[in-house]
Amino acid sequence: MSTDLSQTRLVYIAPRVGIGGVGDFAEAFVDAVRSHFAEVVEYRHGGPGDDSVSDLRRHSAAIRKLVAEAPGGRVLVHAELSGGAVVPFWATAKLPDHVPVTATIHDPPHPIWWPARTRFMAQHWLVNHAVHFPLRRVSYAVQRKWLRATTLFVLTESGAKSIRPAYPHARVVRVPHQVADRPDIRPPEQRPLAIGLFGLVYRGKGFEQIGALRKLLPPEIAIRVAGRGTEDLPRIEGIDVVGGIEGEAEDAFFESVRAIVMPYGKRSPYGMGYPSSAVMAHAVAYGTPVICTDHGALGDLGENEGVVVLRGLSHAPDEVAAAFADAVTALVDDDAKLATLGQEVQVQRKARSAVEIAKAYTTVWSELLENSE
Repeated sequence: MSTDLSQTRLVYIAPRVGIGGVGDFAEAFVDAVRSHFAEVVEYRHGGPGDDSVSDLRRHSAAIRKLVAEAPGGRVLVHAELSGGAVVPFWATAKLPDHVPVTATIHDPPHPIWWPARTRFMAQHWLVNHAVHFPLRRVSYAVQRKWLRATTLFVLTESGAKSIRPAYPHARVVRVPHQVADRPDIRPPEQRPLAIGLFGLVYRGKGFEQIGALRKLLPPEIAIRVAGRGTEDLPRIEGIDVVGGIEGEAEDAFFESVRAIVMPYGKRSPYGMGYPSSAVMAHAVAYGTPVICTDHGALGDLGENEGVVVLRGLSHAPDEVAAAFADAVTALVDDDAKLATLGQEVQVQRKARSAVEIAKAYTTVWSELLENSE
């Protein structure tokens, strides 16, 4: 029989809301699992590079205090680990061996990639990469040695496969990326003839393709772009740039497009990562099909999940733009295909709800606590 979590304190270490996709993920996740515990103590921190070495010591002491003060000594620590997230990594590194520690790994195959990215390193871009890039093997060895979490939740199948050989001492558990609770909107085949690009703007997300897509697509297919940072993109005739959105504005954006386009490509010279996509999770939450490359963990997906994956594309921008233009043209005016993909997305939406994801985590946590008693 698994252990009842209702007598346990959860110490939850995660970025503050708005600190990248992980901060937003954390807010929805902790709300989903909160009711299963006697209490949830949230320890929120800033973004990668916000903290000095002395700050890390302070965080570590604060976490140890929260653990030590748990009523009856019943405590579980869970952290959100992603690229450059040194606070949860180092703050849990020296917790006592008897304390159960788990983590969600957002950027597999490694927990944080840059274990020395303190405030000083973040302020000196060249120094950060001069240390971490040539010393990658050392960096990974440091992470293997000091990774305190013994159970690692991973949000993609390829990510789980990649992390197992790199961290053989850990138990790796594959769980889906939670989908936020969003209102029901019109099915994709009933929406305006438009595609959308969505999400935080950074290298590798494919926003540089919007100009080429506009030239290649028929003029009757609209392009809408939304997300933090999109307001700074160059203005191009025939492209509606919405900027950062939330709440009703986000609902309206997704109801105005038939599919989300994700022309993702190479992001980092450090090697391939297999993260889950927050953009994909948003699309699922709104029952919206996706057209994407097979970059990283996107290659795990297919039409059974409501996703059209363009496989084997080169990194040549012209080839990528042409392939996406052809795929968009073939899909958005095909109501039957859109309806089928939309139905598959709805299946994923239910399977990845807060209730289902909480069930997946709490089952593992209960077993872990039972085995530690």
